[in-house]
Amino acid sequence: MASISSSPRSVEEIFKDYNARRTALVRALTYDVDEFYTKCDPEKDNLCLYGHPNETWEVALPAEEVPPELPEPALGINFARDGMHRKDWLSLVAVHSDCWLLSVAFYFGARLNRNERKRLFSLINDIPTLFEVVTGRKPVKDKPSMDSGSKSRNSTKRSVDGQVRSNTKLQEENYGEDEDDEHGETLCGSCGGTYNPDEFWIGCDVCERWYHGKCVKITPAKAEMIKQYKCPLCSTKKGRQ
Repeated sequence: MASISSSPRSVEEIFKDYNARRTALVRALTYDVDEFYTKCDPEKDNLCLYGHPNETWEVALPAEEVPPELPEPALGINFARDGMHRKDWLSLVAVHSDCWLLSVAFYFGARLNRNERKRLFSLINDIPTLFEVVTGRKPVKDKPSMDSGSKSRNSTKRSVDGQVRSNTKLQEENYGEDEDDEHGETLCGSCGGTYNPDEFWIGCDVCERWYHGKCVKITPAKAEMIKQYKCPLCSTKKGRQ
């Protein structure tokens, strides 16, 4: 394991580490949720959920060294699994994982000055928490239209009713909205990232979350052929019902 001297040191490096670990945990709690649920066997010893900088997740025993090299995630997440509703248990794990991500980020940020710490928190605060992703407490549908319409150039966007509309049309429909609204910035439901003006985005017609086309492997040409787009989360939920 890396020592603090060789750990991420700049705001950008720390945020990159945070985002990679977060991406791993999002995957564990959404796309890989069945596998994660199975690994958290209450019959096993105290288990923790780790997100690694290479965007992989792991359910494992806590570090044996005291004090640990890095702040440790919540211990014994597996014990409560069968005593709670699945959704409530996942929400609880998400809350504890959010706390762990912040603790690791600010452990690395111990040498940052006041302004750098503020900037680091601002970067972190601009993307949804794991709790928000798992519970849908902050759905993208609150203000999708204006910013969603400006997400890509020379591409199309899918509306809630399944119709494909151009960026220009979306912008015209929402002209005059407050661009400075802190919740007006649409975030990718997969990676949580903000948009690049040159990238294609697509909206789910079921949950109304928005995604980078590349995150869900949908191109503009393919989107034109889809009558109703269902994101991986909605498709998975339907399959389990």
